[in-house]
Amino acid sequence: MTETKNKTAAENTPAPVSKEFQLEDSLHKAEDFFNKNKNSIIIALLVVVVVVGGTFAYSKFIKGPNETKAQNMVFHAQQYFERDSFRLALNGDGNYEGFLQVIDKYSSTKTGQLAKYYAGVSYVKLGEFQKGADMLTSFNGGDQIVQAMAYGLAGDAYMELNQTDKGIEYYKKAGHHSDNELTAPTYLFRAGLALEKANKAADAVAIYKEIQSKYPQTAEGREMDKYLARLSEVRSN
Repeated sequence: MTETKNKTAAENTPAPVSKEFQLEDSLHKAEDFFNKNKNSIIIALLVVVVVVGGTFAYSKFIKGPNETKAQNMVFHAQQYFERDSFRLALNGDGNYEGFLQVIDKYSSTKTGQLAKYYAGVSYVKLGEFQKGADMLTSFNGGDQIVQAMAYGLAGDAYMELNQTDKGIEYYKKAGHHSDNELTAPTYLFRAGLALEKANKAADAVAIYKEIQSKYPQTAEGREMDKYLARLSEVRSN
């Protein structure tokens, strides 16, 4: 998989904090991140795992063929997704199946799991946030960064549903799932913003200090002095 750690810090520059939590901007960032990295993500998730011993026959005669069928089946849904035709991507067009049909038939395959991620993003883009959250939290893609993205977007969906505690939970999951400078500081930062919205300033401070300590060279890390100073001033008043 292509190394994503070489992304420049500028790509992850956080939006300024305002009195209202800028969730729409957060959703756009999640979408932009997927679009910029989807080729490497798809390649990573579609690698066929070769097993040995007692599972050889299953892999060769059932798992392998099912993976191929799922890949063929998902192709047109991916095309609709890339054109922002999210309902057609989910449900198909009458001639070709959508992500939901791929999930129904081949959920145990790597492609079936990838379809869950696509479906979750599609639901969120359509404003069906509970369905999006349910799909994203059931996703198990294996890849550390993609899994973190799924948790993070689930956090976005829960925030849209005004389920702030669940949003914080999944932002933290996203931030702690993969210790890298691309996704971890971004999602921890969102957790901090959500904690501020929930009037949990002390917990937000702890998150901001974690970002500052673990990811000082990232865009988020370089901004933490400002956020910590502002929270310190607010708590002293």
